[in-house]
Amino acid sequence: MTSATPTPLPRRGVFKAGLALSTAAILPAVVPPHASAAPGPRGTEATLRDLERQYGARLGVFARNVRNGRVVAHRAGERFAMCSTFKTFAAAAVLREHGRCAPLDKVIHYPARDILPNSPITEQHVDTGMTVGALCAAAIRYSDNAAGNLLLRQTGGPGGLTDFFRSIGDPVSRLDRWETDLNAAVPGDPRDTTTPQAIGRSLERVTLGRALDEAGRRHLVTWLKGNTTSGERFRAGLPGDWIVADKTGTGDYASANDIGVAWTTEKTPIVLVVLSSKPARDATVDNALIADAARVLARALAPGE
Repeated sequence: MTSATPTPLPRRGVFKAGLALSTAAILPAVVPPHASAAPGPRGTEATLRDLERQYGARLGVFARNVRNGRVVAHRAGERFAMCSTFKTFAAAAVLREHGRCAPLDKVIHYPARDILPNSPITEQHVDTGMTVGALCAAAIRYSDNAAGNLLLRQTGGPGGLTDFFRSIGDPVSRLDRWETDLNAAVPGDPRDTTTPQAIGRSLERVTLGRALDEAGRRHLVTWLKGNTTSGERFRAGLPGDWIVADKTGTGDYASANDIGVAWTTEKTPIVLVVLSSKPARDATVDNALIADAARVLARALAPGE
């Protein structure tokens, strides 16, 4: 996958100023300091290993029941390509600063050359442009690639998004390239990668914690609930009466990801991260692997719901 690399805009001083936020001030109150040490239910780890063998894939998992702090983790410290899951955090970065540098009602105009493959919404609005809020919705709900790049331009490019991760207490996740080059996912290449635990905790901070204000969290979660791309992933594996807010990502080496928050019938939020890859560049993506992993996590973290 190749594309012309957009020219990054200068990072806004106000965005850099956001980095002055202390990590302690933005860590979610719901995360107990010992949560990462909470053991997963007996047998779950073996089941996840079985899924790896069944699908011939490397599987990374981090999931947390926010109410009781229980965690299930598998290869949670290994790096995987983020692919389009980055769009969740590009929107979050814009939301944190929207009142000063990128108001949601600001119209962004873009030329036809910015349209990339899988840009179903932005390609319809080349003549009129789109508001920042509409770009966020397009990037998350439809994984619109041009919208993802346009959001990155508002936050200082890939490096600006890496700065955002650092500012919310994530020392691991990094973005180095633009769509669609960031989907190369070459094994061992650290560019555009994260770990299941790092992105899971960052997701919790922006959706349930204090990294965003209440209005920002509401916008972000609403867009994630409206996601249209996970019908064969989380939404196929989780119970049908759960509320799901998620974002998928797909790339080379059968990189297939889904990250999100699901609310059980008891309204318990469960943070879910499933990242996967295979050894061959042209390997077939298995959506069923993500669905099966989500099914395992639902049984492990919310039995009986």
